[in-house]
Amino acid sequence: MKGQIVKIISDLHFVSFENEIYPCKCRGIFRKEHILPVVGDYVLFNKEEKCITEILPRKNYFLRPKVSNIDQAFLITSLRLPDFSLNLLDKFISLMELHHVKPIICITKKDLLTNDEFENIRKILSYYEKIGYQVVYNTDITTILELLKNKTSVFTGQTGAGKSSLLNRLNPGWDLEVGDVSLALGRGKHTTRVVELFEINGGKVMDTPGFSALEFDGYSKEQIRDSFVEFSMYPCIYKDCMHTKEGECVVKEEVLKNNILESRYLNYLDFIGEGKHES
Repeated sequence: MKGQIVKIISDLHFVSFENEIYPCKCRGIFRKEHILPVVGDYVLFNKEEKCITEILPRKNYFLRPKVSNIDQAFLITSLRLPDFSLNLLDKFISLMELHHVKPIICITKKDLLTNDEFENIRKILSYYEKIGYQVVYNTDITTILELLKNKTSVFTGQTGAGKSSLLNRLNPGWDLEVGDVSLALGRGKHTTRVVELFEINGGKVMDTPGFSALEFDGYSKEQIRDSFVEFSMYPCIYKDCMHTKEGECVVKEEVLKNNILESRYLNYLDFIGEGKHES
């Protein structure tokens, strides 16, 4: 039978099948062949013996946390406490693009900004919308619920940005633990400890401790470049242009014209090791 792993505790893998959950163990050969099932995996299993016999091919896979088969990621982005970070947002977006996961920017704590402060950020967010990324707010509950339909989603982003609070608003029955923000450090405390897949509104949502492997290990500079989707909107005269030191680079020209957001370009240089920038 085909099911999906929704939670793992020690050597027990909880497999969902036809609205029932089966605690299963894996075939001994899994350990011998270093096969590691993760939450999100579709598997073949024996319902009577409660044994997973095969892991089916994955759409994608993340190392930390160990999850797979994600369709879209809500990037929970706080505007204050912790402060808005374009560098972190761009890193999340690029990593999701590299894993073939659709990024959705979800803004929290808008109420902590003055009108003028928010207007400045709104202009930046409009750029992300222009290049194809949807922006929602944690108050847009109806919109978010609609986006969850028929998708496997993950909620991730800055620690303390309000991920668990939002999940609780989407489904109060989950009663997920909510952490506070350390005023001394300006960032939140981790509260989620176990990766778990929940069903909601015709879709599935993963609650995770957060994506701690926010590096580009294993990816080439060219792959990182291609994760900045707007660069492809301005084809360069040079084949495989890296948009760094090349003369007559169209992308660099569009940055100077403000058609490409400067912070995005500087973060790109940072990610490929051509510059040091925090925004």
